[in-house]
Amino acid sequence: MNKQTGFTLVEIAIVMVIIGLLLGGVLKGQQIILDAKLKNLENQFQGTIAAYYTYLDRYSALAGDHQDARVKILFGTNVGGGDGNRKIATGNTIHLFDSTTTNQESRLFWLHLRNAGLVSGAPTDQNQPANPFGGVIGVSTGDATTTPSIRELFVGFSNIPRDSAVIIDLRRDDGNEGTGSVQATPISGSTTGNYGNTESPYNMFFKM
Repeated sequence: MNKQTGFTLVEIAIVMVIIGLLLGGVLKGQQIILDAKLKNLENQFQGTIAAYYTYLDRYSALAGDHQDARVKILFGTNVGGGDGNRKIATGNTIHLFDSTTTNQESRLFWLHLRNAGLVSGAPTDQNQPANPFGGVIGVSTGDATTTPSIRELFVGFSNIPRDSAVIIDLRRDDGNEGTGSVQATPISGSTTGNYGNTESPYNMFFKM
């Protein structure tokens, strides 16, 4: 008669412990990666603020809006100028922070900073830098007809996962997507309020 063999309770317990350790390591690694991305995003915000104020102090003009950029930055035809109205806008037409339209002030913002040597990139490059979540980082001016309700200059980050957006808002502000110095809107679907849209990544806006 063949003798049946199988795992003992001790063996099963050892396997379960190993599986638990592996899962714990994976989850811990994911948390470390997420924390690094969040820290990187916050550093990008601080770096943008520093570049903005350095440019303002140096040229007495807002990067992107700088009317005399072609002359003052001394890089010739690579440097287009804005309209000098102290907004990232043409007249009352706001330029989206993630605009893909060449020579809009939200893109000239980065062109001017690059030509001034304040951020990395080619002196002909108008593209917004990438953020750690696969979107872009940009600058624009808010007004009464746009989202967010921030009425002045803000730094925007696109494609932020909803859970990460909540963490950022709680860490830096009031945790409400529609109020305060940090705001957000879902990229797709309706705005359900207070990060209620779980199906869409968010655009986040940091008041400058």
